[in-house]
Amino acid sequence: MAATARRKPTGKGRKRKDGPVDVLVAGAGYVGLATAVAIATAAPHLKVRVVDAAPEGVWKKDGRASAVAAAASRMLDELGCWQPLLDDAQPILEMIVTDSRTSDPVRPVFLTFDGEVTPGEPFAHMVPNVELNGALREKCAECGVEITQGVAATAFSETQGAAALSVTLSNGEELRTRLLIAADGVRSALRGMAGIKTVHWDYGQMGIVATIAHERPHHGRAEEHFLPAGPFAILPLSGNRSSIVWTESKRTAERLLEGDDFSFDLELEKRFGLKLGEIHVEGAKRAYPLGLTLARDFVKPRIALAGDAAHGIHPIAGQGLNLGFKDAAALAETIVEADRLGQDIGALDVLQRYERWRRFDTVQMGVTTDVLNRLFSNNFGPLRAVRDVGLGIVDRMPGLKRFFIGQAAGLSGTSPRLLRGEPI
Repeated sequence: MAATARRKPTGKGRKRKDGPVDVLVAGAGYVGLATAVAIATAAPHLKVRVVDAAPEGVWKKDGRASAVAAAASRMLDELGCWQPLLDDAQPILEMIVTDSRTSDPVRPVFLTFDGEVTPGEPFAHMVPNVELNGALREKCAECGVEITQGVAATAFSETQGAAALSVTLSNGEELRTRLLIAADGVRSALRGMAGIKTVHWDYGQMGIVATIAHERPHHGRAEEHFLPAGPFAILPLSGNRSSIVWTESKRTAERLLEGDDFSFDLELEKRFGLKLGEIHVEGAKRAYPLGLTLARDFVKPRIALAGDAAHGIHPIAGQGLNLGFKDAAALAETIVEADRLGQDIGALDVLQRYERWRRFDTVQMGVTTDVLNRLFSNNFGPLRAVRDVGLGIVDRMPGLKRFFIGQAAGLSGTSPRLLRGEPI
């Protein structure tokens, strides 16, 4: 297998050689860092390195927060990253679901969930992205995992006569690795270099993300309001603050962000309401295009995709991050077990075990979020009536509600050991 660069290295002169590594992770987001930590913790003799195209310190400016499911928090706890996050982590203790129009004076609650999967264990926590990323970076330092910022992998090719790839970095460095993990996001450059095709369609929507400060406490309650343009989620943060994920058409989202703060606040208040008192936006507000992207293959010889590089889904179920953590846990377990058996960690037959493990769950979640988005992001009266009856039926079936909570917590199906809170 060979791949050529789409961009020329920025380094001048002759390429310098660096020592070989066993695993090179491209991408220092949560998935890339978690994968690196999991491998380095379970197999400390393997040399793991992380490179990331973003400049140094950019991650510290991320004002967003993420929903970390119970299974993911178990993994982070096993890796020694969860305890430092508890002071900033807000447990989700209750969730309600409504279905209405923006102009409706009353929003009837059709579905409610208690937030615990086991006594004292919430099904999810809201964690600031800066704190989560920082905890994983600290653990990388403890495990001896080097992180290089402002450097991207620009090309790779198979090394003749050696079970390794030769990888060229944007700073002119060239190194050898037994395995290259592409965790470089939904627009993954490495995925394209590997010749991996995707299935993709655009929803014509954008997700507006912001932190909202309010007068009264939220008591750990999350809300999902299904509105004609798409879901409007209110997710509790520590203190009297909440995070919103607001789905709108691209045209409307762009108009809201380009307009003045007064107009934005008026539209926000229509959706958020004043049940928590006066509200205002805290910090920056951003919008991201929404679509479905599924890689046709998760692996090639000596390269594996993880996180958004393998799958990008709609945030309607809040499972994008947790799918990525499942990838990290499954890929780390596959690599470590192969290494213990004396197998080649970059061989295609080894990596295909990871692909088989993750493909069905990923496709299933992608299809589920796609169907939910199409079902609820409309104002078709008869369909609204049918889905509201369906939500009401689910609300009256405790067993089915427990099943959905287990799904949301990431505790269903055949989970990797780390997601069960067990070491690899």
